[in-house]
Amino acid sequence: MDRHLAMETFVRVVDTGSFSAAASQMRVGQPAVSKAIAQLEEWLGVRLLLRSTRSLTPTEAGMNFYVRAKRSIEEAEEAVLAARGAGAALTGKLRIAASVCFGRLHIMRQLDRFLEKNPELEIDMVLDDRPINLVEEGIDVAFRSGSLADSTLVARKLGQARRQVMATPNYFAKYGEPKSPAELIAHQTVIYTPDGGGVSWTFRQGSAETSVAVGGRLKVTAAEGLREAVFAHLGIAITSEWNFAPELASGIVKSVMNDWELPSLELWAVYPTGRMASAKAREFASFVETCIPTTPSESLKRPLTA
Repeated sequence: MDRHLAMETFVRVVDTGSFSAAASQMRVGQPAVSKAIAQLEEWLGVRLLLRSTRSLTPTEAGMNFYVRAKRSIEEAEEAVLAARGAGAALTGKLRIAASVCFGRLHIMRQLDRFLEKNPELEIDMVLDDRPINLVEEGIDVAFRSGSLADSTLVARKLGQARRQVMATPNYFAKYGEPKSPAELIAHQTVIYTPDGGGVSWTFRQGSAETSVAVGGRLKVTAAEGLREAVFAHLGIAITSEWNFAPELASGIVKSVMNDWELPSLELWAVYPTGRMASAKAREFASFVETCIPTTPSESLKRPLTA
């Protein structure tokens, strides 16, 4: 038994969720995959997978082995990259997680640059607004915004965005533009609460500081819903400029009260705890860092199609 190949086969089976999909990726027959897994289980003396007619799930021992086997494969790939030099293209598979809105607006629209540079690399992009478990879901690098609740995470700050008060010109034409935090109380605000949090904001202007509890008839738990509500002229949004970067640049959405400051929103590249970030994960994080618009005009350089 080729142990390295057997480990790679097992990792692919877990990643794809089936023997047939793993066989297709590795360009071998399904019996070869089944045989490799059986030999691996016999060699280890433990059951790695629970099989049924509808699903295939790693056992506890299987998941522990998966995490370490994947790390071993990544380290072998890094050794190859180091030998070939810094200019070598990346290979294998990279599994990434990001929120739906950020991933769609700021990663997917520029992903072709990264794929063209690394033609041997396969990417699984998990777009989900929930904070998923990186180890359990086999994520190599995730992109999270705001404060990190888990202090044990291995993370690198990529940038930060301003929070702004914004709505469509049609909304402001109908209801007027607020000039101060106190005036927000008279407006309908689309409340974006991904974690069910509060709706009180603290504004600063020079040395002055004031807090206001905004109100609205509509609450959404995903940024995509917030965007659609604003486009439908349902109210004002108080949110990161990244969520509306293309529309702020084109004038579809307008920000107001720009002489007042709100707490900024930080973006982090987060890696699974207990393992060294792979070269692929680190390079992709550096790529995403270049995707973040630093000025609204940068968003106009990107296609605005959905």
